[in-house]
Amino acid sequence: MLDAEAVVGYPQTYRPHVGTMRAQMLNLNDLLVFVRVVDHGGFAAAGRALGIPKSTLSKRLSELEKAIGVRLIQRTSRSFAVTEVGRDFYRHAAAMLIEAEAAENVIKGRLAEPSGTVRITASLPIAQFRLASILPRLATAYPKVRIVLDVSDRFVDVVQEGFDIAIRNHFAPLPDTDLVQRRINYDPAWLVASPDYVRERGRPSRPEEANDLDGLLASSSGTIWTLHNAEGAVAQVAPAPRYFANETVSLREAARAGLGVACLAGSFCAPLVESGALLRILPDWAARGVTTTLLMPHRRGQLPSVRAIADHLISELSQQRQSADQIGAD
Repeated sequence: MLDAEAVVGYPQTYRPHVGTMRAQMLNLNDLLVFVRVVDHGGFAAAGRALGIPKSTLSKRLSELEKAIGVRLIQRTSRSFAVTEVGRDFYRHAAAMLIEAEAAENVIKGRLAEPSGTVRITASLPIAQFRLASILPRLATAYPKVRIVLDVSDRFVDVVQEGFDIAIRNHFAPLPDTDLVQRRINYDPAWLVASPDYVRERGRPSRPEEANDLDGLLASSSGTIWTLHNAEGAVAQVAPAPRYFANETVSLREAARAGLGVACLAGSFCAPLVESGALLRILPDWAARGVTTTLLMPHRRGQLPSVRAIADHLISELSQQRQSADQIGAD
C-alpha cells in the first residue's frame, strides 16, 4: 500500500520537475497527499492520519499544483475549499489510488488467507431462499472470516452504513453510482399452478388460451402478464383477478392450494416444479423477471476476505439459477 514515508522522501528519479512535467508521469505519492487531504477535510487531520507534518503536506500539494498549473484547493488560515477542477481531479486521483492498491492486493491476496469481518446486507427473500444455505458453507470454508448478515427490506446505503457486500434484486437497472456492480443472474418469472387446478381448468398451449384463468396477483394495478418466448415474440395474458398478495410466499402457497395461476420467479418455483407440487403453465413463455446484482464499495471490495466471499457468492448464486433453468427446460 502507498505509505507515508514515501511522501516525505522522494527518490530523485521520481520527483516531478515543473519544466518537464508534460513528458513525465505524475507521482502517485502527490496524488495520495491530495486525496487524503480532501478525504480528511484539511491538512491537520490528514497529517495526523498519515503521521506527517501538515507543513510537509502543504508543500507537496503546492508542488503538485505548480506542476499541473491549476489550483486544486483554495486555502487560507480560516477556510478550506476544493475547487471545481480540484473535484474533477480528485475523482480520477482517487480511482488511480484504488487501482494501485488493487495491484498490490493481487499479490497479497495470493499469499494471505482471507480473514476479518465481512458485512453483508440483503433483503428477506434473498436471505431466506438464496443465502441461508450458502453462507454457512462459506463460513466453514473460511474459518478466519467472520460473516455478518443484516437482513432488511429497506433501502440500505452501503457506504454510509459500512457494508462490504450488498445483494439486491431489481426489475429496473440500478442507478449509476460509485459502487462496484457485478451482475449475478437474470431470473425470468414463470406461470405456475397446482396439478389439481390444471386438471380442473385445463393447461393452455398458447397465451391467448390463458386469458380468464384465475390470477394470483402481486398488486391490484398489475393485472396483465406480459410474456415473451425464446424467439422474441411477446404476448399478454389477462387473468381474472382472484387473489392479491404483495409477498411471494403467500402467492406460492395460494397456487399450491389450487386457487389459480401465479407469476413467480423461476428459481423460487423450481423446487416445487421439480417435485410436481406445481406445474408450469405455458412452459415456453416467461414474464419479466428480476435481476440479482452484487454491489461493493470500491475500497472494501479490494480486501482479500471480501473478494473471496463475493466471488463464491456469485458462483453459488449463479449455480442456483442454472439449476432452475434446467428444471424449467425439462
